[in-house]
Amino acid sequence: MAALELDLFLCRTDNFGVLIHDPESGATASIDAPEEQPILEALERRGWRLTHILTTHHHGDHVAANVGLKERFGVTIIGPKGEASKIPGIDRKVSHGERFDFAGHPVEVIETPGHTAGHISFHLPEDKLLFAADTLFALGCGRLFEGTAETMWQSLNRLMALPDDTSVYFGHEYTLSNAHFAVTIDPENAALKDRAAEIEETRSDGGFTAPTTIGLEKRTNPFLRAGDPKIRARLGMEKASDAAVFAEIRKRKDNF
Repeated sequence: MAALELDLFLCRTDNFGVLIHDPESGATASIDAPEEQPILEALERRGWRLTHILTTHHHGDHVAANVGLKERFGVTIIGPKGEASKIPGIDRKVSHGERFDFAGHPVEVIETPGHTAGHISFHLPEDKLLFAADTLFALGCGRLFEGTAETMWQSLNRLMALPDDTSVYFGHEYTLSNAHFAVTIDPENAALKDRAAEIEETRSDGGFTAPTTIGLEKRTNPFLRAGDPKIRARLGMEKASDAAVFAEIRKRKDNF
């Protein structure tokens, strides 16, 4: 089985567009569909034809191009069962633990509610890929629009259980702002300080900060480090639950 080819680009203001392509079958999937024109340009640039859209959640900046792309290419749209009524053009509704095949590549559905009530992430275990959309960002996580801190913490734990070398593609280029916040929570973390400096340089040069990895996020992302004694001490929450520490970090980021 040939390795999947990926193309990463910006949509809208700060959304990431991602195409995954199987060179043997020609199958090509868009991870969400934030904006039609950048997706069409990426397809034209690579000489690919769109066959699927893998939708993570219902927010407009992730589904805006669903109908237009479906009318143009006749794509199959796969998305969360829990949000099916809000996903334009959805063909297949999937739930946690369900597996399906993309051009011979197994795809595992992981329910990751918190940002929205029915948010899902797509994990391709044989390809070591995770498409986490607005659940897990580089050095961040999604805002809690439809879920509680406890719910999001459980979702993040599901993702932290994946192998450390899993490549993570996320929904928005928020990483520089996330880095500025992260060092206020975990200032003694040498790996985080080094990473923040690298991010400053990458963004100043116009580069993207995606993908990241599960292992790197576990070492440097404060939203995944609620159990760290130094973070707990800094927040004055030594005896609190991990979920409570996470909730405090999320609250601080909301007001940062």
